[in-house]
Amino acid sequence: MEQNKRGRKRLGNKKRHHNVMLRFNDMEYGRLKAIAGSYDLDISERGTISPLLRRLVLHVGSEEKDSLPCTSDLAYHINRLGNNINQLVKLAHYKNLRSPNTSLENEIQKANGLLNALIEITIEERTG
Repeated sequence: MEQNKRGRKRLGNKKRHHNVMLRFNDMEYGRLKAIAGSYDLDISERGTISPLLRRLVLHVGSEEKDSLPCTSDLAYHINRLGNNINQLVKLAHYKNLRSPNTSLENEIQKANGLLNALIEITIEERTG
């Protein structure tokens, strides 16, 4: 018959050797308390925070969709959009000066259509 061993369970090769020390300000600590409270854990008890943080960090994988797009690439495309809009506005003003009887509504509708298409494309790229 096996003898019941008491005491701490042996970790073997799962032993943790790396330490990470965290410091929180009052607002962050309050948020941590709220998260711990949602799991019905008392944050003041010893040995409560480490397993909670370990579970939150290691078992919740971040998806690629949650990551932010490259800001320099996004700024480049927004800059190009601005240049295109400026060119359309200059063209519309030039046409209006050249023949005042023509309406700017057609040009504005074309510009709005192009902007809507660009917005749809960026939404599709974000949602993947």
